[in-house]
Amino acid sequence: MENDLFAKHSWYFRNALVRANYQNVQKGIKRNPEYLERFFCNLLMGEKNELRNRSMHMGNEVQSIIPEISKSQIDTLNCTLEEKALLDCIRKNPQIKQQEIVEQIGKSIATVKRLTINLESKGIIERKNGKRNGFWEVKV
Repeated sequence: MENDLFAKHSWYFRNALVRANYQNVQKGIKRNPEYLERFFCNLLMGEKNELRNRSMHMGNEVQSIIPEISKSQIDTLNCTLEEKALLDCIRKNPQIKQQEIVEQIGKSIATVKRLTINLESKGIIERKNGKRNGFWEVKV
């Protein structure tokens, strides 16, 4: 066994260790040893698995590798990753309050308010039945 693979893919190995041990129940992220297994299969068994950090991105975020498409744009909705996270929260619970969204996506209340205003102006979401007893409706 040689250290060349560790030297060449040290960042991948580090991220694979993190993914194998990281778990966030609230965000639905579970431990995943798959990437670490790929590394060790290459190291110990001479396999040729592709070792790319971009394959380890968590959640449903779409990461574009096409230069003319911004990494912050998702699908055809033209939404940022933050807006997509907010939309996911609303889809799971239309009665969700902004403070609950803050806790789920880890952004400030000011950011959540800005995101909801942006999504409303784009016509993607709409607040029904008022602020106190209302709910969010996803239009697309």
